[in-house]
Amino acid sequence: MDIRSMQYFLAIAREGSITKAAEALHMTQPPLSRQMIELEAELGVALLDRSGKRVTLTEDGRVFRERAQEIVDLAESLRCDITTDTKAIAGEIRIACGETDAVALLARAAKRLQSEHPHITYRLLSGDGDFVLEKLEYGAVDLGLLVVSSVNSAQFDFLRLPVQDTWGILMKEDDDLARRNRIERADIVDKPLLLPYRAAMSSDLMSWFGPEKAELDVVATYDLAYNVSRFAREGLGYAVVLDGIVDATAGSGLTFRPLAPRLNASLFLVWKREQRPSRAANAFLEKMRALIENSSPSAL
Repeated sequence: MDIRSMQYFLAIAREGSITKAAEALHMTQPPLSRQMIELEAELGVALLDRSGKRVTLTEDGRVFRERAQEIVDLAESLRCDITTDTKAIAGEIRIACGETDAVALLARAAKRLQSEHPHITYRLLSGDGDFVLEKLEYGAVDLGLLVVSSVNSAQFDFLRLPVQDTWGILMKEDDDLARRNRIERADIVDKPLLLPYRAAMSSDLMSWFGPEKAELDVVATYDLAYNVSRFAREGLGYAVVLDGIVDATAGSGLTFRPLAPRLNASLFLVWKREQRPSRAANAFLEKMRALIENSSPSAL
């Protein structure tokens, strides 16, 4: 199994057809088919379901596609690091992001870096904290943006961002609680709740609910705030979310109110300690450091 066979497989997964993949790869169909048969034989599993009009992925094929894409991306990143001359920095920076308005800081650093190194590109992967940590641990991304109370400094290097996110309640715009400026424990503990999945397991957020946390009426858990906002708009429950992720301005159908006592979440840009950042990722980190050092929290 080599990089080329993975690239061939990924082309078939994208095109949904061996014939179309062969055209995209500028080769004929028979050798491409043979490559896939040999790859499946080597792995001992079927990666492609050829029974329909379109070629689809088996369950093993879907798992293989994710890992193959990570390996191909890493190989391309290595190629850029080795072959690019010392002055011109190019390549793709892969960043896994938890949902937070602080992504705006990453965008600002990327914009400042663009004029110096216009051939740097970015791949943004979004998910919850577990998703970000998994991508970091597998080496599938260069950097991860985490919303956590602390970082395992034995495993990761990190920059702590000088901003914090605020937890609150997202609800229908015409809900009775929307008249309040803030939401206290007593206001919400007996209401149907929509909680972030990781927080529903164990977190500072659950500690905020105090002894009542075991009695909460959790009607749904979620990974992405936008999705759960649709449930909140329908009145299924009160979504516990971070501020700034979902539009809750007047007329949006939703209202956000912060928790009281106030509960903030710290933000970290992290990378695996044993994985040397690419030249492009290092350049990005330098811009992030300069942005943090030269700006006041209010300016960020």
